[in-house]
Amino acid sequence: MNKPMRRVAVFCGLLILALLLRVNYVQFIQSDELQNDQHNRRVAIERYAHPRGDIIVDGNAITGSTETSGTDFEWKRTYTDGEMWSPVTGYASQGFGTTQLESLYDGILTGDDDRLFFSRTIDMLTGKDKKGGNVITTLNEDAQRAAFETLGDRNGAVAAINPETGAILALVSKPSYDPSSFAGLGSDDGEAWSALQKDDNENDPMLNRALRETYPPGSTFKLVTAAAALENGLLDDVEQETDYDVPFELPDTDGRTVGNSIDNVGCEDANIIVGLQWSCNNVFLGISADLGNETMIEAAESFGFNEFHDIPVRSAVSSYPEDNRPQNSQAGIGQASNRATPLQMAMVVSAIANDGKLMEPYMVDQLVAPNLNVVEQHQPTELSRPLSPENAQALQEAMEVTVEDGTGKPAEIPGVRVGGKTGTAQQGVDNKESPYAWFVSYAKTDDGSPVAVAVVVEGGSGEGEVSGGRLAAPVAKAVMEAVLPN
Repeated sequence: MNKPMRRVAVFCGLLILALLLRVNYVQFIQSDELQNDQHNRRVAIERYAHPRGDIIVDGNAITGSTETSGTDFEWKRTYTDGEMWSPVTGYASQGFGTTQLESLYDGILTGDDDRLFFSRTIDMLTGKDKKGGNVITTLNEDAQRAAFETLGDRNGAVAAINPETGAILALVSKPSYDPSSFAGLGSDDGEAWSALQKDDNENDPMLNRALRETYPPGSTFKLVTAAAALENGLLDDVEQETDYDVPFELPDTDGRTVGNSIDNVGCEDANIIVGLQWSCNNVFLGISADLGNETMIEAAESFGFNEFHDIPVRSAVSSYPEDNRPQNSQAGIGQASNRATPLQMAMVVSAIANDGKLMEPYMVDQLVAPNLNVVEQHQPTELSRPLSPENAQALQEAMEVTVEDGTGKPAEIPGVRVGGKTGTAQQGVDNKESPYAWFVSYAKTDDGSPVAVAVVVEGGSGEGEVSGGRLAAPVAKAVMEAVLPN
């Protein structure tokens, strides 16, 4: 071979080598980037070429898929009672992506998860269509429906937990939305999406109030303050009298005082039982002031404040902040800068109902392959021990008195141990905005698992109408009745 031919051969060899290197770089180095590129329509077409797997509640699918026409996306998502379940499922939309369980388990639901490789291979060899796996939740349909229907047209949220395991039984947020209304790519889907955005809808129906909104917890936080007093030895038991005056003078304020919502019920020097029964502000303002900010932060954090909780959807952080003495005193009654999600307050009452043991909340029990093989099984996990069994049982006694003969009486269920705490949380400059109504509770029977519930109702026409006992307790009662046997 002459010299010019050798040069051409070497040059062609180098071109082939460069081509091979480029092909390997694209296939192995850039594959994820190209696959996830928003302009790669082939991936999107393949994504919607098959029905998605389902999200399951009580053995029944609350999601589905339907064939479409007029587009190269063959299948789109459907939802049963979508407005009721959207705080759990989130949405899967051809035009607007995925959120919540639909997003976190997208690989399982589409069948693309690496853990489904064997199932995909068998389907390919046998000629079966590709299928997605299913997500099995811990939700209780009766509890969810009771919360959704009893909350009615009011804005608010409900979270219910099995205290023994941490399994979430209900998660409701209102106002809500139906994810089916914008699951496709049509103009109607776009209009439905736009109508749900906060800029066009001041009620913000796509906000998951049970997980992502934080509220001043009001007097429901007095349970944490009471636990802190017992755990830190400030009070020996729930029957020990305190020495806090009515009205209570905030520390370092030169005479600024806070009164009680109910008069002439024995709040002067009251013990914890009476303090919870009639929601005596002075008792818990004084406890928080005496314990100090650092100790109160530690108590709140032992119940889960100041950190994220992935259930697996991530909740907003409930906060008990570093603060000055008068603010810390007011934070002890759930005001000032104290903020909590409904999930967080359900965790608080869950720990008390479970004799001081706080279980990690979760709402997905299993992930299963299309052939029903279990891909992942959740194991209940202890999160913390905020208080001793003795102190937890003492607080149970006080909470049950609150329901039997106190502000929580609307939640009473004959023949059932029900403990509760009401709350009315102020908001706005000089408390001019309509307050929030709270109720947290648990119910126990001799047979069956207990249930812990937190309910918040937003606003009303004035504080006379907005109270935890009046607005929120009936919702909690309905949820507890739905869960309890018989």
